[in-house]
Amino acid sequence: MSNSAGTPEGPGRTARWRPVQVLTLAVFALAGLIFVTSFNTAKGTNIRTDASLLRLSDLIEERSHKNAGLDESTSALRAQVDSLAARDDGSTRAEDRKLDALEAAAGTTEVSGSGLTVTLNDAPPNAQAAPGYPEPQANDLVIHQQDLQAVVNALWQGGAEGIRVMDQRLISTSAVRCVGNTLILQGRVYSPPYKITAVGDRGRLTKALAGSPAIQNYQLYVKAYGLGWKVDEHRAVTLPGYSGTVDLHQAKPVS
Repeated sequence: MSNSAGTPEGPGRTARWRPVQVLTLAVFALAGLIFVTSFNTAKGTNIRTDASLLRLSDLIEERSHKNAGLDESTSALRAQVDSLAARDDGSTRAEDRKLDALEAAAGTTEVSGSGLTVTLNDAPPNAQAAPGYPEPQANDLVIHQQDLQAVVNALWQGGAEGIRVMDQRLISTSAVRCVGNTLILQGRVYSPPYKITAVGDRGRLTKALAGSPAIQNYQLYVKAYGLGWKVDEHRAVTLPGYSGTVDLHQAKPVS
């Protein structure tokens, strides 16, 4: 006897999944996938902790101190080599003058004269926007790599005879790099405020700083959010020569 059109089928009918059941199974499957992925990523460690970042910071600081010690050792050895070379020098006076000029251009000898120091600093804690300016983002309140590079480039353009960033003399292979809010220069780590000192004509150096478009843009953030900017002039300042190692892989003589 056949069933009527409005009567449910008997026990042998094919089961049908309701949308709510399908959605529930999908949620449980996705949760299981997340747990498995989290377990494989963590490998038994707490992935919500900052311990790994702290260890990395400690390692960078340790390497920075180690590099500083190596720089001092290198400087002492270089002084001994220069002393021995001067004692046993068989070159002519003309050759000595040429060598002295090359050393000065390379930044390995001391340079003295008038100059100035530029100091850059992050905005003060809880800095607020000046009237008429939008509220600052995190990146608006810290010194960036391009800010330091802008000052260094302007000073070179202004005829600087030598430049020191923090306590290190810059040479042709020096690279000013920032990671987060720290400066990494020639294997050592520094935090703001950043001091950049140049030896040269103070008038030309000041004019070069004022004429730099990148520094003019930085000055807007100084006015808007309180980033640090200070220029101190020196009637006499001395920059020591660079005494670290030089990683030079290729060189071409200048004609």
